[in-house]
Amino acid sequence: MLVRDAMSTLVLTIGPAHTLRQAARLMSARRIGAAVVLDNDNSGLGILTERDILNAVGSGQDPDVETAATHTTTDVVFAAPTWTLAEAAEAMTHGGFRHLVVLDDHGPVGIVSVRDILRCWIPARRRHHAELLG
Repeated sequence: MLVRDAMSTLVLTIGPAHTLRQAARLMSARRIGAAVVLDNDNSGLGILTERDILNAVGSGQDPDVETAATHTTTDVVFAAPTWTLAEAAEAMTHGGFRHLVVLDDHGPVGIVSVRDILRCWIPARRRHHAELLG
């Protein structure tokens, strides 16, 4: 299976000036764990995850004052839609993160998470197991 088969095409794009509370509200409303941060003036594309927000709030920072720009990961590993799920999982394991922004020639087209990969792998494993028994 390929990343394009597992990725979510619901990509939340926010700006670097969004507060962490605004980002959290938008992510919560869409039931997603990461937002693409688009900063045309500085770093280009970055990612803000639920863990970034949790770490900021947990350390006592004010989510109404702190901005996405301050907590965005800009050293992002991007996936291509044509990567295999194993390649995506390997990149996540190697980098220690749970989300990959998926890019094609025109920009971000999706996000793939560990959960997305598992959602695809578990049914495939069950089918394989049933074929071995059947």
